[in-house]
Amino acid sequence: MRINKPWGHEEIWAKTSSYVGKLLHIKAGHRLSKQFHQTKEETIYVIEGTLYNYDKNDNVEKFIKGKSLHISPHQIHRFAADDGDVTLVEVSTPHLDDVVRIEDDYNR
Repeated sequence: MRINKPWGHEEIWAKTSSYVGKLLHIKAGHRLSKQFHQTKEETIYVIEGTLYNYDKNDNVEKFIKGKSLHISPHQIHRFAADDGDVTLVEVSTPHLDDVVRIEDDYNR
């Protein structure tokens, strides 16, 4: 299932009562909301490009192709494609609506 987003799109390729698998495609120059999750836990694996992850203080960490990161519940994060398109795999708990937005470039 493909879901268009203002920053690109996501494709849900697996969905069970225990986990969800997605591909996220972030367009160059775009970023997701600065957010956290109450319950959702996710692991990210970069397939293409350089993923920038900003924390609660806007400190940034870069993840290149082949690198992964883990996002725990309540961990503030913001994914960005600062210098080119990014494709990543997200495997998470099935809490798809568990998003608390702190900031958003698209007024959501």
